Amino acid sequence: MAHICSHQHVWTFDNFLRPLVHNPDKIFGPFVRPGMRVMDVGCGAGFAALELARRVGATGQVVAVDVQPEMLAKVEKRARKLGLTNRIQTRLCQKESLQVEGAFDMVNAFYMVHEAPDTESFLRQVRDCLAPDGIFLVIEPRFHVSKRRFQAMLEIARQVGLDAAGFPEIRFSQSVVLTKSPVPS
Repeated sequence: MAHICSHQHVWTFDNFLRPLVHNPDKIFGPFVRPGMRVMDVGCGAGFAALELARRVGATGQVVAVDVQPEMLAKVEKRARKLGLTNRIQTRLCQKESLQVEGAFDMVNAFYMVHEAPDTESFLRQVRDCLAPDGIFLVIEPRFHVSKRRFQAMLEIARQVGLDAAGFPEIRFSQSVVLTKSPVPS
């Protein structure tokens, strides 16, 4: 079973210094527009979810998903403080199931795919909830996920119907933008 980063340790990387390392404009700017419906899987304390909520605007929606209720409570508290509660919904998921409904224009998984207990099942679930032209941004820590392991994840993604559409440069990370494979005619 994959190790999941504890809510007690999230402050070590989700703090006021993080935007200096992971610039939200560079990471999310090319992919998120007002009005989009976005899911942040493994949202942690909300670094990505809160930035995504700013970007989707008043007409958009962010669904922040995590297996730890303590993480979701942190996101809710921070969203209240920033006046973003009308744009963010939190969802407690299970280790084996995202437990979300509807289609998403974008799914974000920042430093969490390696924590999924069953990569194939996880990637299949994400594919199933992507809108037809939706994208799945996967960002994995270079210091924790080897190049070979990242390539293995990409092969599983291909097998479940997700194609690599680009490899954005993100500091200390291996990253890919995945889209749904075209349906054979």
